[in-house]
Amino acid sequence: MSLKDRIVTDLTAAMKAQDAPRLSTLRMIKAALQNREIEKGAPLTDEELTRLFQSLVKQRRDSVEQYEKGNRPELAAKERAEIAVIEGYLPQAATREEIEQAVAAAIQETGATSMKEMGAVMKATQARLAGRAADGRTVSEIVKAKLGG
Repeated sequence: MSLKDRIVTDLTAAMKAQDAPRLSTLRMIKAALQNREIEKGAPLTDEELTRLFQSLVKQRRDSVEQYEKGNRPELAAKERAEIAVIEGYLPQAATREEIEQAVAAAIQETGATSMKEMGAVMKATQARLAGRAADGRTVSEIVKAKLGG
């Protein structure tokens, strides 16, 4: 079953179960998916869907941060619930140790010694972590720490 089929199946199940928060999130996911397909003019691959889901999670995390700064805990909680639903469709996230190992290998591979080469290290690290969900912010923090930034 493709990821898109799984979303449609889960959407139907959420409707039948009258699970309003999950239903709302799944509808948002399906709308984002359809919009991206219209932009592309073709069905999305599972890899493209994964990138879309990662983007949606990143947007939600940014929103949580803003809501917490604005003293709106109820909205932050709603965003966290949406993140939990979206992450259910992402591949298992890379652990911090796996990210650190990928960064170390990327630094060795690129021969990077300073923050000037951070972009090359980030690119090599993301390539090593392909297929695994890895938060870009976490990867960036680890690269900065290892390059002495």
